[in-house]
Amino acid sequence: MRLALSVFATSFAILTSSATLGHEFWIEPKEFQVENGENIVGDLINGQNFDGVKLSFFEKRFRLFDLSVDGTTQPVAGRTGDRPALNVTAPEDGLHVFSYVSTDSRVKYEEWDKWLAFADHKKFDDVATRHAARDLPLTNFWEAYSRFAKSVVAVGSGEGADQALGLEIEFVMLTNPYVDQSDTVQVRLLYQGSPRPDAQIELFTKAPDGTVTIELYKTDNDGVGTLPVKPGYRYLADNVVLREPSVELAAEKDAVWETVWASLTWAMPAE
Repeated sequence: MRLALSVFATSFAILTSSATLGHEFWIEPKEFQVENGENIVGDLINGQNFDGVKLSFFEKRFRLFDLSVDGTTQPVAGRTGDRPALNVTAPEDGLHVFSYVSTDSRVKYEEWDKWLAFADHKKFDDVATRHAARDLPLTNFWEAYSRFAKSVVAVGSGEGADQALGLEIEFVMLTNPYVDQSDTVQVRLLYQGSPRPDAQIELFTKAPDGTVTIELYKTDNDGVGTLPVKPGYRYLADNVVLREPSVELAAEKDAVWETVWASLTWAMPAE
């Protein structure tokens, strides 16, 4: 389901209100299609509008950084400080799925309006009511957050399928974009292992010339989102869940809210 949205207005808001709306995190391979035996090289990126800061490989920043191929999962090897953070030889032919789970971080909201703007952007529709019900402060409060990123890369034939990896929140690509080429792909959004229905998917589309557009979609009752695609374009899908932190996390981060972020990147082969 597509939501009515002005792409220009959304892009403008993100570019002018970065602190308000939050930053996405994603895995972006240099090439989404490589030949057998070649290296898969890519970046861990924190930013907005499908552009941002390239991060180095630091084990203290993640809980897992894995590669899954045909049902077999192994850690991504790297050395502290490596950038690009992803540089591995493709182990075999087929669809390669990278996954990354960050450690917990936090951000401070000094102004209530900025928190409301972020909540509105991510469609946390009842956040003001929930905030008031817990008698939380309107200024100078902390949000804890963590990232759950995936990326699918084709090696050789690119044949194979994505699968649920048991992450707290994750996208599962139901369509193999490197084999089943059409004008749409389907993804399933899972939260704690169950489909997340009626959830917003923010889709960032990067054209071959680098131009980025942003549109909003919703998952159906089965947690499935149907997204339009074009040959030669790159895609980033994003979803965020807002929840109360556990007692332990609240104490560790002095946080009154927690967000968990899912992202998925892929590319459509050029014609």
